[in-house]
Amino acid sequence: LVGSEMCIRDRNKENKLINLPNLIFSVNLCIILIEIRIKTERNSDMDLNALRDEIDSLDKEILKAFEKRMELCRNVALYKKANGMQIFQSQREKEIIKRVRAESPEELKGATTALFTEIMDISKCLQQQALLKGREFLEPVPLNMSSGGMVGCQGTSGSNSETAARKLFPENEISFYSEFEDVFRAVEKGEIEYGIIPIHNSTAGSVTQNYDLIRKYNVVIARTVKVEITNCLAAKKGIAFEDIKKVYSHPQALKQCSVYLRDSGFEPVESKNTATAAKYVSESNCPCGAICSENCARLYGLNILKRNISNVIPNYTRFICITKNFRLSEDAKTISVTLEIPNIKGSLYRLLTKFFVNDMDLEKIESRPIADGSFDVRFFLDFAGNVGDDKVKSLLVELTDELYDFKFLGNFSEEP
Repeated sequence: LVGSEMCIRDRNKENKLINLPNLIFSVNLCIILIEIRIKTERNSDMDLNALRDEIDSLDKEILKAFEKRMELCRNVALYKKANGMQIFQSQREKEIIKRVRAESPEELKGATTALFTEIMDISKCLQQQALLKGREFLEPVPLNMSSGGMVGCQGTSGSNSETAARKLFPENEISFYSEFEDVFRAVEKGEIEYGIIPIHNSTAGSVTQNYDLIRKYNVVIARTVKVEITNCLAAKKGIAFEDIKKVYSHPQALKQCSVYLRDSGFEPVESKNTATAAKYVSESNCPCGAICSENCARLYGLNILKRNISNVIPNYTRFICITKNFRLSEDAKTISVTLEIPNIKGSLYRLLTKFFVNDMDLEKIESRPIADGSFDVRFFLDFAGNVGDDKVKSLLVELTDELYDFKFLGNFSEEP
């Protein structure tokens, strides 16, 4: 009991005398305090509900104002189209931001800028949809995977690239190249019809070199295929596990098996390809090993010393099939692009707004250095869509028109 008072007296150390009037007063006081607290909480709930009701009412007004503003923006778009004007007029945007910042309280200036910037970005997206409806982005050629064109990949027979190529082209002739860049160059020049390139591993991540090459060369992704990578340690027959000091393989394979290499005390040595490493070990007189697939080990007559040595199992690599011209399959559902954006506050956020407004699922975003002496980056994006969709075409045209360095990399699906 709050504020209660009880007097206890010892009488002959046998019984106690309680001050009953004070006890009754304390009980009554406690009841009064509890009633006051209940009323206060009820009033607080009523105040909170009233505030929420007021917010809900205001939200309805905001929605009506937003709808009206977007309708006005559509009318502006039609006017611009009729008069041959550009959608994006930076000076007008700057004037609006300057005005609303001046009219907002100091503590809300940043939030006000963000809000009206977002509203204007949404407006531009809707204006683009109205203006660019029916406009084609690129005219693709139908993708025919059963054609007998030459296929190229890096490495030598027994490589994972060859496995990927055979999943896509079981009967086509395959030409092997020493470097990944040689494959890109051959596709661009028309020496081969298709190139098979590893782009991403589920354990070791992206093959960054190939991201840079697909930006450099005029090629387009037509298809992707996923291959399970089953790494093993292989050596020449007669070479004991204890004698091995160095293990050769492609950098990606070495990363995928880094834990096993570390725990075994092996020195990793980079090779251009897993099959190239296996071939080298089969011809070497030194007691060394190779990380490669079991099929590759058998192809070069190597003894498999240890199976399933990847850090993570299962372990997959995704390969892209590149072509010179834009080829489109009926089931294409992923679009890949690369772009640069200004190194200014909010530029990435404003870019992502375009995808959100157009209700497009951004499946991947990755960055690579531009490599011009600055710390600026180039972005690679994959998002769900097909170039036959009006919203997709509108977005691609918008990105092409607005961004300094934009490149369409393909519209494709993955081989089952």
